[in-house]
Amino acid sequence: MDECAELGIMKRKPERIARANVKNNDFVGTFMSANEANSLLAAAALPLAVSAKGRLGYALGSRLSDGSCKSQSDYTADLAVLKDTSTIVRTYSNVDGGDESGPKCYVPGALLPAAKAAGFQVILGVWADTQAAFDLDVSELMKVASEYKSTIYAVTVGSESLYRYEQDKSTGLSVDDLKSRIQSFQSTLKNAGLTFKVGTADSWNKYQDGTADAIIPLVDILLVNAFGYWQGQQITNASATYLDDLQQAYGKIQSVAGSTTSIELWNGETGWPTTGGTNYGAATAGTKEAYYFWKQGVCAALDWDFNVFYFEAFDEPWKPASKGLDGHDAVETVWGAYNADRSPKFDDYSCKYLVPDSS
Repeated sequence: MDECAELGIMKRKPERIARANVKNNDFVGTFMSANEANSLLAAAALPLAVSAKGRLGYALGSRLSDGSCKSQSDYTADLAVLKDTSTIVRTYSNVDGGDESGPKCYVPGALLPAAKAAGFQVILGVWADTQAAFDLDVSELMKVASEYKSTIYAVTVGSESLYRYEQDKSTGLSVDDLKSRIQSFQSTLKNAGLTFKVGTADSWNKYQDGTADAIIPLVDILLVNAFGYWQGQQITNASATYLDDLQQAYGKIQSVAGSTTSIELWNGETGWPTTGGTNYGAATAGTKEAYYFWKQGVCAALDWDFNVFYFEAFDEPWKPASKGLDGHDAVETVWGAYNADRSPKFDDYSCKYLVPDSS
C-alpha cells in the first residue's frame, strides 16, 4: 500500500503532475530562438540590481511531513519564515481530502487566524472537481468568511480544472461546469452580503488557446500557471520560455476582456524541483537549477511588475510517488523554496543581485 492510501489521503494534487503531458511541439511558436531568448533575458537581468516591483507569494500546503494536518501554530511557524519575502499565500482547497474518505484538513479555521496575526493575506482555493467537494469547500469557507474578510484576498474556484479535463475527462471540469461553479459561488457570496475577488487558476495554455474564453467575462482575478521546467527546457532557456508563456496568456486574456485592467492577473504557479526531483526532457532537477530559476525567472517576472506565486513554500515529503498524465515520473515532494523543516535551500531569496552563473 502506498503512503497516501495508508494515511487515507486522496491523491488529488495533480496541478503539477498534469503538466508533464504538455509537450514542446504542442505549441508552435511558443519557444523562442536562442537570440530571442538571450535578448529577453538580457533585458530582464539588468533591473535585478534593484528591488522587485511585483508581489511574491507562495503556494502553501495544508499537511506536515508525516501527512497530518497543520494546526494554527504550524501555519504561524510557516508564515514566520515566509514573511521575509512575502505577505500572501494561496491554497488549493478548504477541506483538503474533502472528496475522498480518510483524514481531512480543515484549512481556513487554522490558516486564517495565523495569517491575520502575521499580517498576511490569503487566496483561498475552492476544490471544485465534484459537486460534493465543491459544496463542502464552500461551506467551510463561509463559516469564517465574514470574520476574516480583510485577510481573504480572493477566492479561486477550481485548480487547473480545464487543463486536467482536456487530458482526462474523469478529472477536472468542462468549461460549462467550471462556469456554473464560479457563478454558484458568486451567488453564495452575494446572498451573504460579502464581496471577494473571485476567479480560477489554470495552465497558461488554456488561456492562450481560447479554452477559458467563456470564463474570462465572469471573473475579477485569474491565476495563470507557467513552468519552464514542464516545457522541458534547459535551465538557461527556461526563464525565457516561462516569461514568453505568461505574456501569451496575459495578452489573450486582456484581448478577450477588452481591457488591460479589468481582471487582476497573477502567475498562479511557477517553480523548479530541487535535488531529489525528477528530470523532464532537457529540464534537470536540482537545487542549483532551482536557485538559478528563482534569480533569473522569478525575479525577472517580479521586476516586470508580474505578481508571482512560487510553487511551493515548503517541501512535502508525505506525498506519494506520482506519475504525470503521460506516465512520466513526476516527484512532487521537493518543489519547496524551503525544506520541510522550514530551513532555507537557497543562499539568498532577494531580487537585489544579478542572476547567478548557471554553470
